[in-house]
Amino acid sequence: MTRRPLTDEAAVDLLHRLVAIPSVSGHEAQAADFLAETMTGLGLDATVDEVGNAVGRTGTGDGPTVVLLSHVDTVPGDVEVRRTGDALFGRGSVDAKGPLAAMVSAAARARDFPGTLVVAGVVEEETPGSRGAMHVRRTWRQPDALIVGEPSGWQNIVVGYKGKLDLRYRVSRPATHPSNPAEKASEAAAAFWHDALAAAGPDPSHAVFDRPGVTLVSISGDLEDAVLELSYRTPPGFDEEALRTRLTAALRGGDLDTLNSVSAVRSPRRDPVVRALSAAIRRTGGAPTPVLKTATSDMNTLAEVWPVPMATYGPGDSDLDHSDHEHILLADYLRGIDVLGGALAEFAESSALARSGSGGAVAARPAPVLTAHPGGPT
Repeated sequence: MTRRPLTDEAAVDLLHRLVAIPSVSGHEAQAADFLAETMTGLGLDATVDEVGNAVGRTGTGDGPTVVLLSHVDTVPGDVEVRRTGDALFGRGSVDAKGPLAAMVSAAARARDFPGTLVVAGVVEEETPGSRGAMHVRRTWRQPDALIVGEPSGWQNIVVGYKGKLDLRYRVSRPATHPSNPAEKASEAAAAFWHDALAAAGPDPSHAVFDRPGVTLVSISGDLEDAVLELSYRTPPGFDEEALRTRLTAALRGGDLDTLNSVSAVRSPRRDPVVRALSAAIRRTGGAPTPVLKTATSDMNTLAEVWPVPMATYGPGDSDLDHSDHEHILLADYLRGIDVLGGALAEFAESSALARSGSGGAVAARPAPVLTAHPGGPT
């Protein structure tokens, strides 16, 4: 039986139903099952893998392998799922079920893709371990190209992200009276934070792509025991070993553990994926803009092992990520589907991936800045 192309109405219904399923990190099973069942119904070969990622495949198999990967998990938060005019409200509507549903919809309209098209809704992107993407990079063969789904705005393409270094500091001191002049554990933790901030170098900033930023994530404790967690966002070329040396010199007898570490990433201006998305945005009536983000995403995670053409794209305003009024404009969502479909058509028509060679995203190397943008995923 010949399947009719997915209509705009059906694509909106897919997104609405997906957003209506709660899927906080670690509790994505129902949403992943829905995605796999939906992709199967749309003609893709779909399943849920051993870590809970929903994965669908389509295409003729004779040509390049292109991966469209976004995340199905969300941060906590009760945002009423509702349609108001052209806007769909709900937790995850922007970050990142909008981009994910757009990828599924685009793949459903490209089942004759001359190659292999893989769509993945991965789990636990909103956690330090990025469990779903880490499973993908350990177990999948390297594709020919990758598009990561995050809210870039339908006319923008994210070409780079800062890296991330998450650390936990623990310190203990002998029990003593508060009036004793000996340093207390709580005081040692507070002093370490000031040293950690200085260790980032002069003028750290989360708003500038080519400078590191540092955040005090949490601090707790008392006179005897204290724990501090901090997170560095690092630009390409940042000397992480020098940072660790400075931090080690400031430990005050405490211990420092690494919770998560991922390199910065930057795709070149002429990357085939960037060019295909740019061409598709123009054909859809937009003006493509390359963007650099000061956050991180699964693009960082996968770029460390896949030196292939890649970029991040998806409908939605990243300034609404994790907010109490998170919503996506449905007109932008539908444009995003058209852009993704146009990029896939560009790959098919121009053989851009076959000509691209081994050039792709580069992890942890310096690169010129285009447009800094503070918003982003984790």
